Amino acid sequence: MSENETEIENEIVAKGLVAPRITPDMIDDCIVTEAYHVFPGTTLTVCALTLRNGYQTVGESACASPENFNPEIGRKLARENARRKIWGLEGYRLRSELVGTHNA
Repeated sequence: MSENETEIENEIVAKGLVAPRITPDMIDDCIVTEAYHVFPGTTLTVCALTLRNGYQTVGESACASPENFNPEIGRKLARENARRKIWGLEGYRLRSELVGTHNA
């Protein structure tokens, strides 16, 4: 969970917004495995997150200056990019459940 997500989550809780919603912890709970690949001779890092249902999201990161490439930072940025995509998927799932179309 990012620092910004923590701040927003705290604000939501403080305002008593209790309707069904997706939380950062729910996003993290969706992830069962993660895999990384750096393409040889590049700064391109790809992260594949596998979710509970087997679906995967993919994120990437790359440096404009190869001198700045750091594998740890590349992995962190690629993972955050892949994780960010889960929000839309989970939001769609929840909305479908709320309007009763999850079986449609």
